[in-house]
Amino acid sequence: MRNLTLLTDLYELTMMQGYYKKNNNKKVIFDVFYRKNPFGGGYAICCGLEQAIDYVKNLRFEDDDIEYLKSTGKFEEDFLKYLRDFRFTGDIWAIPEGTVCFPREPLLKVIAPIDQAQLMESAILNIINHQCLIATKASRVVETAGKNNVMEFGLRRAQGPDAGIYGARAAVVAGCIGTSNVLAAKMFDIPALGTHAHSWIMSFESEYEAFKAYSEIYSDNCLLLVDTYDTLNSGVPNAIKVFTEMKENGIKPKSYGIRLDSGDLAYLSKRARIMLDNAGFEDAIISASSDLDEYLIASLISQGARIDSWGVGTNMITAKDNPAFGGVYKLAAIEDSSGNMVPTIKISENVAKISDPGDKVIYRIYDDDGKIFADLIALSHETYSESEPLELFDPNEPWKRTTLEPGHYSMKPLLVKVFDNGQCVYESPSVSKIKAFRETELESIWEESRRLLNPHEVHVDISQELYDLKQELLNNRKRTR
Repeated sequence: MRNLTLLTDLYELTMMQGYYKKNNNKKVIFDVFYRKNPFGGGYAICCGLEQAIDYVKNLRFEDDDIEYLKSTGKFEEDFLKYLRDFRFTGDIWAIPEGTVCFPREPLLKVIAPIDQAQLMESAILNIINHQCLIATKASRVVETAGKNNVMEFGLRRAQGPDAGIYGARAAVVAGCIGTSNVLAAKMFDIPALGTHAHSWIMSFESEYEAFKAYSEIYSDNCLLLVDTYDTLNSGVPNAIKVFTEMKENGIKPKSYGIRLDSGDLAYLSKRARIMLDNAGFEDAIISASSDLDEYLIASLISQGARIDSWGVGTNMITAKDNPAFGGVYKLAAIEDSSGNMVPTIKISENVAKISDPGDKVIYRIYDDDGKIFADLIALSHETYSESEPLELFDPNEPWKRTTLEPGHYSMKPLLVKVFDNGQCVYESPSVSKIKAFRETELESIWEESRRLLNPHEVHVDISQELYDLKQELLNNRKRTR
C-alpha cells in the first residue's frame, strides 16, 4: 500500500498544528456527501471505499515526510515530534460500494479527534469523488447498452495512471465486463480485454494477410478490426474470407467477429450484419468503439444498429460531460466539555448548501414491489419499527407528507461500520462481487429514475427530530449574528 499521508491540502496541516498548539483536539463528526446527482441523472453509485480504507490503514508520517514539512518553515518542532506517532484512532461508517445513493445522504462518516478527521478530508474526497463519478457514468453507459456488453477502453485518455487504474475499477464495479488496462486487471482480478490496433493491419502487406496472421495466433478469440482501409469493400470481405478458412480447417473459436472504430456505426453495422449472415456467420460478433457514450449508444440503438458489444473509452474514463462529482466533507457535530456530541450546522445563502447537523444514520425505504420509495436520514439514536406507520415528508416543503402503513413497506440501514477505534472491522468484497451487488441495486430503482433525461427524483427525506433540530440551530444562529 502506498503512503498517501501527504496527499492533503496545506491548510489541513496548518489547522492540525493550530489544534495541537491550542490543545483543541476534541472529537468530531464529519460527513461526506454530495448535493446533486451528476450527469443530470437520478442516482449515483458508491465507489472507492476499498481505496479509502487502504489510505486510512496506512496513515502515518514517515521520516522523510517530517523532514519535508520541517523544510517548509511552517511547522514547529513540538508539532513535528507529535506527528511521528500519529495514527488514526477513530471510527468510520460508510455506505458499501455498489450501492445506489442520492444527494445529501452521508456516503461516509468519520468520528475522530478533529486533527485526524481534518487531515483525512482532502484524500478521502479525492478517492471517493473520483470513483463515484466514474462508476456513475459507467453505470449509465451499461444501462443504456442493455443486454450488450460494455468494455472499458479508456486508459490512454485518462488523466494520469491513477485515473486510468481506479477509473477502470469503478467502471467494472458499475457493470463493464472488463478493461483494456492490464495493470488494473491484475490488481483487481478483473478480465483484461482487447483486440488489435490499426497499426497491426498496416504492418502487413495486405489487410487479408494481417487478418490471417491474427487468426492463426488468436484462433480462440478472433475479433478483427475492419475499418483501416474500407470497411464494407475490404475489411468485412477479408474478415469473412478468414472466417471461412477457419471453418474449413475445423477451427471453432469461442468468440469471433469484427470491430468497427469509425464511420457511421449504425449504417456500417447493419450492412456488415447482412454480409456476415449471408456468408453463414450469424454468430459472429459486431463490436464498436469510437468516442461512445450513453447518448450516442442510445441513438445508435434507436437507429437499429446491429452492435453486440461496445468499447467505451474517453467519454467514460474522463466523465467528459460532468468531470467532477462534487462531494463535500462537512462538520456535523463536535464534542463539548462534558463529552457530549453537540450538533453543528453550516449556513449558506444557498439553501442546498445548508448542512444536516448531528450524528446521523440512513434508512432505505422499500415499497410493496421491493423498489426504493425514499431514503430517510435520521439521528443515530432514533429507532423505527416496520410494525408501525412511517410518516415521511419533504424537508424543503414539510407540508407534503406521506404515511406508509405497516405491511406495505420495509426498511434497512445503509451505513456499515468500517473502522472501530482505529482498527478496520470491514472486509471489502471483490470487484466482481461489488459488480453483482450493483446489478441488484439498480433493479431496486424504478425505470423512471434510471432514464437518461429528466429522471424521476428519488426522495431523500429527514426525520421529524432532525428537521426540528435543523430549524432550531438555524433560528439560534439568526439570533446570535
